[in-house]
Amino acid sequence: MTDVGGIAADRLRSFIERIERLIEDRDGINADIREVKAEAKSTGFDVKAIDALIKERKLDPSARQEQEHMLDLYRRALGEYVSTPLGEAAMARAAE
Repeated sequence: MTDVGGIAADRLRSFIERIERLIEDRDGINADIREVKAEAKSTGFDVKAIDALIKERKLDPSARQEQEHMLDLYRRALGEYVSTPLGEAAMARAAE
């Protein structure tokens, strides 16, 4: 093993080469993901919605429930439910 300034050069080279191979693998996987997204888009799916679902599915159930609760709370605070069919029905019932 070559030692340069207290650094094991062979070991360092090994780490760097492993990282470079992983980066190449990642680049290939990212290209595959782009292709699948393009295919989904070409068949009419909304890729942003797919990305949101993938992000949501990564969360554990309690974190997902907490996030949904906070979004619901914020939407209600902003009055966003009023324009939905459910919100319109609730407003009509409240007016009775």
